[in-house]
Amino acid sequence: MRGGDEEDTARRDGRTRLWIGASLSAGAGVELESGQGHYLRHVLRLAPGAAVALFNARDGEWRAVIDGFAKDRCRLVVDSRRRAPEAPGAGLWLVFAPLKRARLETLIEKATELGVTRLVPVVTRHTDIGRVNLERLGAIAREAAEQCERLTVPELLPPTPFFQLLSHWPGLPLLVCAEAGPVRPLAAAVAALPPGPAAVLIGPEGGFANSELDELGRRPFVVQVGLGPRVLRAETAALAALACWQALRGDWSDDTGAEVRPPFRAGPS
Repeated sequence: MRGGDEEDTARRDGRTRLWIGASLSAGAGVELESGQGHYLRHVLRLAPGAAVALFNARDGEWRAVIDGFAKDRCRLVVDSRRRAPEAPGAGLWLVFAPLKRARLETLIEKATELGVTRLVPVVTRHTDIGRVNLERLGAIAREAAEQCERLTVPELLPPTPFFQLLSHWPGLPLLVCAEAGPVRPLAAAVAALPPGPAAVLIGPEGGFANSELDELGRRPFVVQVGLGPRVLRAETAALAALACWQALRGDWSDDTGAEVRPPFRAGPS
């Protein structure tokens, strides 16, 4: 999933980032998974002594130094903290009917870049996809988190049947990208949401069944939204809705309305 430009940048500035579940603290030794070790040794061609960044939501981001390789295993020694853990913000969930493989993988990657905190596959009547490869999708989400400089990786849930999902819904607003019927314009609907977490729901390529649309209409937490005069693919609709929420209610600006930039890239003040 990583591209040549990223690899060149990593070699040049030592900003390779890897998510790791182990605890991070000064002086701790950590061992990477074989795939991560292979990436550092054979793709980036890093040698012992090279610095990388390790991160997770619990401990923040730390500078670490490669101590050595053994086949595709890699041991590092944690040096110093670069970023402290962040206070949890308003959660943003994406509920999606699984798409065909390439489009689904793009959706997971871009949703992670847009700050989604939970990914929820939902099985609808017209869902035309069999098994969902959660391991593969989880790896894509982790790599996207590594590239976009977030400290968290979205939680990925197993597929849930549509009616079961609604029956156990925790009550946060659910923005449904609706294909027809009465809707609110997306921006107006997002601006009117109360403070706090929200979720976006996109249906399958064949649309929701009538019984599913009826059930959505009965739920008080559902807000049906429109996305303009053009017919959008499901993944395009999802990303448009996520971007709108981040711009109006999310972390693209702070409490004063000032722009927020990626860490280490704000430029001169």
